[in-house]
Formats: sequence, structure tokens, C-alpha cells
Amino acid sequence: MIKLQTPSQTIGPYFAYGLTPEQYQYDFSSMVDGNMVKGIKGADAIQIKGIVYDGNGSPIDDAMLELWQNDGEHKLFGRYGTGTDKNNVFEFTTVKPKSVEDQAPYINVILFMRGQLLHSYTRIYFSDETILNEKDKVLNSIPAERRNTLIAKKEENAYVFNIHMQGDNETVFFKV
Repeated sequence: MIKLQTPSQTIGPYFAYGLTPEQYQYDFSSMVDGNMVKGIKGADAIQIKGIVYDGNGSPIDDAMLELWQNDGEHKLFGRYGTGTDKNNVFEFTTVKPKSVEDQAPYINVILFMRGQLLHSYTRIYFSDETILNEKDKVLNSIPAERRNTLIAKKEENAYVFNIHMQGDNETVFFKV
């Protein structure tokens, strides 16, 4: 028997039962959630929150985001479904990554949603890292007028990072 790769989801997520059950009102919690610092003692936690918007500027209520970060000290992972919150806000608790090899601190984002043949990849950089952001090779490979789509803005108690799938404020996505 030939084993083939499982196809990407085009209208899913089919596996919401195990990946983001709260989003679909199942009566149990996901094994992975937006709290990426569970078990890390003394961590200076930060909040990252935002909304995923479609091309018309409407919030998408059934996207799933995964955040991955590795700064040599912390290897963290989180998952959150946008429909979990009544306002379609995603929210992650993590630690701010450290700079590695003169790169600006960043977090990888993988976005899954209906209608996509393949998931989308982007990054979160931080607005209060201006000096390192100015030196970061990946960030500076993006046209200057679009870099702001990758930078989370520090507000009172959180970094705000909205994702726009299309339109004037379309987020920069990377090919992997």
C-alpha cells in the first residue's frame, strides 16, 4: 500500500475537534492553546492579540493560528482559533523572544483557514525593537511601505498584530 501525504485543507479545518475545540463549542479544551508559557517559572509574559480580516475588512471567525518561536532559550508553541472569542480576537501569552545572530526578535505565524489550498506563513516583529528591526535582513528584504504589516504595535497591556488577508493593508506572507 502506498502512503500519500495528507492534503492541505481547502474548506476545513476538518480537524477542529482536536485542534481548536473551543472554537466549535466542544465541551473540552485543546491540548495546545494560546498560553505558550505554561510551566516556565519567572517568565516575563507578554500578550499578543489581534484579528484576522478578510479582503472586505470583516473579521474571519474560523481561522486557526499557530505561533512558533525559538530564541535558543525558549522553544514555544501555541495555537488559537479566531472563533473562540466572541469578537474573533486571537490572544497569545508568551515571552518576548531574544535577538539571535543580530536578527530582530520575531515569532513565526502559520495561518490555516477555509478557502486556502495551502496555509500562510508570516512573522511578528515588535514595534519597540526599532534598532534591531532596522538591521534585520529578512524584514529589510520587504519593501519599506509594507514592513509595517509585520510589526506588532505595543499598546497598554499587549502587542497588537492584525492580519489582513487581502486589500490595502494586506499582511506580507512568505513562501516556504
